[in-house]
Amino acid sequence: MVDLISQYENIKPAVDQAIQHVISNAQFINGPDVSAFQSELESYLGVKHVIPCANGTDALQIALMALGLKPGDEVITPSFTYIATTEVMALLGLKPVFVEVDADTFCIDPEKIRAAITDKTKAIVPVHLYGQAAEMDAIQAIAKEYGLFIVEDNAQAIGSDYHHADGRISKTGTIGDIGCTSFFPSKNLGCYGDGGAICTNKDDLAVKMRMIANHGQSKRYYHDVVGCNSRLDTIQAAVLRIKLKELDNYIDARRKAAEYYDDFFASFPQIKTPARDSKSKHVFHQYTLQLEGLDRNALSAFLAEKEIPSMIYYPVPAHRQKMFSAFGSENTNLPVTDWLTERVLSLPIHTELQQEQLEYICTSVKEFITSTN
Repeated sequence: MVDLISQYENIKPAVDQAIQHVISNAQFINGPDVSAFQSELESYLGVKHVIPCANGTDALQIALMALGLKPGDEVITPSFTYIATTEVMALLGLKPVFVEVDADTFCIDPEKIRAAITDKTKAIVPVHLYGQAAEMDAIQAIAKEYGLFIVEDNAQAIGSDYHHADGRISKTGTIGDIGCTSFFPSKNLGCYGDGGAICTNKDDLAVKMRMIANHGQSKRYYHDVVGCNSRLDTIQAAVLRIKLKELDNYIDARRKAAEYYDDFFASFPQIKTPARDSKSKHVFHQYTLQLEGLDRNALSAFLAEKEIPSMIYYPVPAHRQKMFSAFGSENTNLPVTDWLTERVLSLPIHTELQQEQLEYICTSVKEFITSTN
């Protein structure tokens, strides 16, 4: 699904030098590359504060901890997402309230948010799924009306531009109260291990999140709040500094591959290609098809025989996971989410895809469709 080896080969001299520099100076924790990456990411995103941390899941947990939510408080979020989004809510004693997504964009449906609000609702966690922004103008309006926090799960959409109705353009992850992202190796901006970051334009939240990520301490050995230990190590920061310079090029390569897929599959009624929201610059962390009248498992197996990977993101939505049975979530009625989990299939999309590879993938899908008609 990704080709990290070829990507590394294209930046090998810079990466090797950066890693060797960290090792030679033995500043493995909180070395100068961490603060430098923080500053560079703040500049790229146009956000006031970036707090690097150990991974994207920690980023979400720290964000929710900083909001001062209490056990039993409700947080509205989509069920059609990776489990980390909702896992941290349960870990903190919060109640995830699962709502529907838009069938075209795969992102949370703002009108379904409004219908799910109760007097216990404290926050909304929209997910910019597969690389496309949720409808943040509408979500912000709802949050303002009801006095709710917004924590953006931006793990799959870093670098995406959101065009507001008033003409402003914001990077995803900088629009709500807090934005969270992951630098897992396969992400559009990925390191060579685990890594994550939290961002905000609010000074008070930034201070609190830095403390929480560092054992709750404001200065060494003085612990003001209950925190955790979540750091981005220096080697990962050094790698990310190099890859951040390439991020827009990586995004452009992904978009070109997506356009090739779009053009090829346009004549196949059994395949619905990813919709593009006019407000969002899709950065294609995944290229996800919706299949109608095709045996998804058979197609995936057929592609595997041809050494073409494919993935189902996500076969079991969060509201049907056993971990949330205590909340009675299995009784939640989300027909669009259930429909999507039965029909989505993601094809390879990454920065190193070559024309002949795209042709081979597409003609193989065509071969399957032709053979089954």
